[in-house]
Amino acid sequence: MRSVTLGILGFLTLLTLSAQAVEIHHGEWKQGSVLRGSATPGTRLELDGQPVRVSDDGRFVIGLGRDAGSPAILKEFPPEGDPKTLEFEVVLRDYQIQRIEGVPQRTVTPDPEQLARAREEAALARAAREKDLPRTDFAQQFQWPLVGIVTGVYGSQRIYNGEPRSPHYGVDIASPTGTPVLAPASGVVTLVHENMFFSGGTLIVDHGHGLSSTFIHLSKILVKEGDEVKKAQPIAEVGATGRATGPHLDWRMNWFDRRVDPTSLVGPMPKPAPEPPAAPQPPAVDPNAVDLSAEQNAEDNDRESAPAATDEPDEEVGEGEEPSSPADAP
Repeated sequence: MRSVTLGILGFLTLLTLSAQAVEIHHGEWKQGSVLRGSATPGTRLELDGQPVRVSDDGRFVIGLGRDAGSPAILKEFPPEGDPKTLEFEVVLRDYQIQRIEGVPQRTVTPDPEQLARAREEAALARAAREKDLPRTDFAQQFQWPLVGIVTGVYGSQRIYNGEPRSPHYGVDIASPTGTPVLAPASGVVTLVHENMFFSGGTLIVDHGHGLSSTFIHLSKILVKEGDEVKKAQPIAEVGATGRATGPHLDWRMNWFDRRVDPTSLVGPMPKPAPEPPAAPQPPAVDPNAVDLSAEQNAEDNDRESAPAATDEPDEEVGEGEEPSSPADAP
């Protein structure tokens, strides 16, 4: 009886695996999202006609662009059996409109020579993102590359000096120049450029299967092309190079040529670690101190009741990116 029961359970398990040959383990069908899943080893997949690499053990990653339409069409070609077509409703997003004034007009409207340079540099970035490496670092739990104030979000429409421009495809994190930037996951460095016209210091790390991270406006890059990097390894330092209005990190992600939202792979921005409290200092004792006179006490009371001088307002944290960047800029 026990062997019969086990046999039935095994048969039901096989049916379940057959019915769920393709599973999504992380991510949702939403514009800008990165989704990770598994399929029966040997399965071929296509997302909206684009081939999807499946690892030998069945893992894969896919990305939905900022304006991905609905439904998404995922075709499955199992090693045995008939092909299947799966349709998934894609949740549409409302994106922020962000207005930035005071950007130098020469950066909003670059001259022909600057545009030619920018297009050459964009071609380098495209070539780096076209790679379809078999590595599976994408399956790791991603982390924020640094902890700071988020000043720009993915997908927002930016209007520079009243002129609408391309959407912002990254997440901006304000932090002082020189702040270490850590690898959000392991990977291999596929592009290092010290000074691109729009994005300044630019670094691309490939996590495998077409998923890559781009870090821009860097003041210093600590790795070189071809280097293997590990998750949480320092790879660069925050800066304000290229077309930026202040020091910050602009972290972007791509699935091949599709711009995806890095925050779909990480949780909320962690809170900064609290600084240890300073050791209490004993009050200074003046051995010659005497009681104040009544007149002095009255003067002190008058000063305490006077309005306190306020600090000057802090300067706004500079943030910005490549004003008027072409759609194929980094």
